[in-house]
Amino acid sequence: MSVDPLPFDPIGEARRLWEAHGWGGTAPGMAAVTSIMRAQQLLLKRIDEQLRGLGLTFARYEVLMLLHFSRRGSLPMSVIGSRLQVHPTSVTSAVDRLERQGLVRRVAHPTDGRARLAELTDAGRDLALEATARLNATVFADPGLADDEVEQLIDVLRALRERAGDF
Repeated sequence: MSVDPLPFDPIGEARRLWEAHGWGGTAPGMAAVTSIMRAQQLLLKRIDEQLRGLGLTFARYEVLMLLHFSRRGSLPMSVIGSRLQVHPTSVTSAVDRLERQGLVRRVAHPTDGRARLAELTDAGRDLALEATARLNATVFADPGLADDEVEQLIDVLRALRERAGDF
C-alpha cells in the first residue's frame, strides 16, 4: 500500500510543537532521533520491495550474506548473533526459516559437540547473490543522497554508533 506524501514535514512540525511546549532544549535531539527512525522505515520499505519476491526479509538476507562472506560458508549460531548484534532467539528464527527454504542447513560443529553451525547451501548462495544484485541496483547504488552526503552520513552515524558502544 502506497501512502501519499504529506504537504509538510511532520518531523519539522513535531519539533516546532516540542519547542512550543517548552522542550526546546531537547527538540533537536527528538527531531534527530525521529528522523533516523523514519529514514530507517523508508529504506527498509525499499529493501523489502526488492526482497519480498525472493521470499526474504532483510534480517534473513543479512544472515545469508554473513554466511556468504565467512571463510567456510558456515558459522556458529552464537557468532551470527554477535556479528549481527541480535538476540539468539532472532538468529534461531531466521535460521529456522532459511532452513525451511533450503537456503541454510544446520550441521555439527567440528570441534564443539554442543554447538551447531548454520551452513549456506548452494541455493542459499545463489539467492544471496541474486538479492545483492537487486539491492545494489535499486537501493545501494542510490540511497537517496548525493555521494558526498552519503559519506557525511556514514561518518555521523559511525560517531553515533561508536559513542553508543556499538563497537
